Amino acid sequence: MREQHAAVHALLDEGLGLRPIARRLGLARNTVRRLANAATADELLVGRWTGRTSILDPYKLYLHQRWAEGCTVARRLFEEVRERGYPGGESVVKRYVQRLREAFPHDDPPRKHPSVRDVTSWITRRPDRLDDDQAQRLKQILARCPALDRTAEHVRAFAELMNDRRGQDLGQWMERVQADDLPALHGFVNGLGQDLDAVVAGLSLRYSSGAVEGHNNKIKMIKRQMFGRANFDLLRKRVLLAA
Repeated sequence: MREQHAAVHALLDEGLGLRPIARRLGLARNTVRRLANAATADELLVGRWTGRTSILDPYKLYLHQRWAEGCTVARRLFEEVRERGYPGGESVVKRYVQRLREAFPHDDPPRKHPSVRDVTSWITRRPDRLDDDQAQRLKQILARCPALDRTAEHVRAFAELMNDRRGQDLGQWMERVQADDLPALHGFVNGLGQDLDAVVAGLSLRYSSGAVEGHNNKIKMIKRQMFGRANFDLLRKRVLLAA
């Protein structure tokens, strides 16, 4: 309100009329007229905002106390004052909490503990693709859990074996895992042993079924696009052209 009042009177001093001022400031002409007729912005504020009581006033002291104790969640504060008889809505509490947050900022909240998905991602990712914070947090986690540390070593060794296509070394890797007390990895190794020749070939040869899978996905996409829109002849033609 004060900024609008000052802008309107500055343009009036330049000799502009109410209509040009309204266009320039993007205000309604009645609003510009009301601002122009007021000598000061306080004339517009008195009776509208100043001295106005709030339904939250009886509970502000409690909110201040809880804020000082570290409770800064508006939803929780609303539930607490409602239990104490507050009859208003949550939006009033949210606005007041926002004012407290701007006036009395708290320190940054403690970081969230990494989830199982986070740690799994850090272990299976290339070490050079982890930022400094992720690498440090993973190092701390592995230091607290020797079994997980050994698991991470085996996983990374398998990743290097797979990336370098050293299928001939798979047997040695499986023996090292079986000699370690890691039952979860034992199940993985037993699964590899059921079709060992195919796994060794997959880890050694440069051939891949990725191209075949790509064509399968393309055909499935065409089938979904054509579903309910055309007959089998057009579907067959699109599949053959895509191949």
